[in-house]
Amino acid sequence: MQSNLQQLYKRALDMRDPWLRRWDCARRYTMPTSDDDGATLFDATAMDAVDNLAASLYTLLTPPESLWLNLVPESELSPDAENATNAMRANLNDSNFYTTIHQCYLDLVTLGTACLFMAENPIGSSSAFSFTAIPMTDIAILPNAVFHTASMPAHEVIEKYPTWTPPKNMRDAIKQDPDMPIRLVQSLVGKKFTAWLDVGGDIENNIVSTGTFETNPYLIFRWSVTSGEIYGRSPVLRAMPDIKTANKVVELVLKNATIAVSGIWMADDDGVINLNNINLTPGAIIPKAVGSSGLTPLTSGADFDVSQIILKDLRERIRHALLADRLGLLSEKEMTATEIMARNADMMRILGATYGRLLHEFIRPMCERGLQILSRRGVIEPITLHGDAELKYIAPIAQMVANENMMGV
Repeated sequence: MQSNLQQLYKRALDMRDPWLRRWDCARRYTMPTSDDDGATLFDATAMDAVDNLAASLYTLLTPPESLWLNLVPESELSPDAENATNAMRANLNDSNFYTTIHQCYLDLVTLGTACLFMAENPIGSSSAFSFTAIPMTDIAILPNAVFHTASMPAHEVIEKYPTWTPPKNMRDAIKQDPDMPIRLVQSLVGKKFTAWLDVGGDIENNIVSTGTFETNPYLIFRWSVTSGEIYGRSPVLRAMPDIKTANKVVELVLKNATIAVSGIWMADDDGVINLNNINLTPGAIIPKAVGSSGLTPLTSGADFDVSQIILKDLRERIRHALLADRLGLLSEKEMTATEIMARNADMMRILGATYGRLLHEFIRPMCERGLQILSRRGVIEPITLHGDAELKYIAPIAQMVANENMMGV
């Protein structure tokens, strides 16, 4: 069994490897970190569009000021749906859900795949739920399997898994340094959970904990998926050629501007010019033979700068790919109700497939896990979706779908 788990883990890492470079590139141009070289980023169009799209998803899918989910009883024999709805809403409001889900929306827009970990808080906490946005670089997935790799201080591993006894070769080191980092892999294959030390060798000799989960705590959802792939594709990945080109155009424009401001100067030199030593940088002094005209540029018949035209076109395409020009309900002038309905209908044609996928991969699994946690803690009576109650999703984006169907747009 452990050898099979090890093979699954290796296969998951192999399938993730090609995506790591794409994710690193997408983050570098849209959400640069302190480790990135800031001098190589010159255009912020993509960063601004990513922020706008993530904020729009937050408002359309899970607005904190709106009652965006409701449980409708399937029959008169299941009267507990209202209590379950109120309990779910109250525990979500008292948890860190609304401060965490925006991080996942940023990953979703940038990388195409996001992971939200839904844990259960200890009894007595203000909420039964606790949420963590897990970086996709720490997650490797297969159909019906999730592998979460993380580096944790030794004392946190011991607190999280109190039945674990560290191996002999680690005990002294942990006593001397309780904050010693330990690389841990936590896997969920089906409903079976296994945590082990990622130190090489067989998993069986490094197991920290095993168990089962009734519902999956790893909520992994994707923007769009092509056939044969597991990880999602994002608007940023689709617009990456334009993002890179716009960044390069701005870089060249700025270099040209520094030359225009600082100039390149020529000075008489009674020796022979060595072309290998000529450096065309702002403020450079180029030697020329006495009495000669020096280097003379070849001028064209017209002075026509196309850089701004190209840059404007690139920025428009980036904003279009990231929906920045299509998600607003108001344009520069006020819109009538009919125009707003038409804009909403157009928005749903764009986001319809993504909305359906998020409802299936994110909203419904989160509700199922929340109901399971609350019923096990005795807060509500046991209730299941498609059995005792049906999930009625009433977020703004769902209302747009309903309005579009009603109007026949």
